[in-house]
Amino acid sequence: MKNTLNLMYRVLHKTEKSVYSIVGLQTVSLLLHTLFILALPAGGRKGIQTAMKYFFLFIKKTLRFILKPLSFAPAILVMYMIFYLSGQDGATSSQLSYKVSTKVVVTAEKLLKKDFTKEQIAHYADRIHFYIRKLGHVTEYFILAVTIAFPLYVYRIRGWWLMLVAGLFCLGFAAMDEYRQSFVSGRVPSRRDVAIDSIGIFTGIVLVRVMGWIGRMTVFRPLSNK
Repeated sequence: MKNTLNLMYRVLHKTEKSVYSIVGLQTVSLLLHTLFILALPAGGRKGIQTAMKYFFLFIKKTLRFILKPLSFAPAILVMYMIFYLSGQDGATSSQLSYKVSTKVVVTAEKLLKKDFTKEQIAHYADRIHFYIRKLGHVTEYFILAVTIAFPLYVYRIRGWWLMLVAGLFCLGFAAMDEYRQSFVSGRVPSRRDVAIDSIGIFTGIVLVRVMGWIGRMTVFRPLSNK
């Protein structure tokens, strides 16, 4: 029994990189490691420590197998949100951004302790309405770039390749979204909007690169070379 388990353990150990890519075989690996330890003469504390080592390794590999594909889920939700907002007709979209502009003016009024009349609030809201709409473009594509670049970073697409792959994907999505608006009532596609979107895209990807580098140099430094 001991010799058989020992042989199975060595075979599995040599192929553990490919085996750990499948959760079911991870479970088999853990069971074989545990049985191998139990078949040995009383290993005492060392045997328990070895068992715990492989148990935590199993947990780590399993979580990585499950969570890595799920890291793209936020990007899918953000793309759905962008498509939903761009699918609104011109009047509805303008009303939404105007409400945001009004709230910005009202908030500024409270912070600055001013006493604006309704006419003044409407006046200032009209003045900043254009900039609020464009800031919305930058913000939503900044979020999209982060949610796209982060999973790619996890999959070890980094450096200029990350800028290229994530940037082209987000720009392509922005261009497609603008073209789609040509079929929406009261809206027209705009190259300028795509250029404005690119500001948020570039900023989001750079943020992911910076935060990833900081993480690898600090919190995840022990794992960065593995």
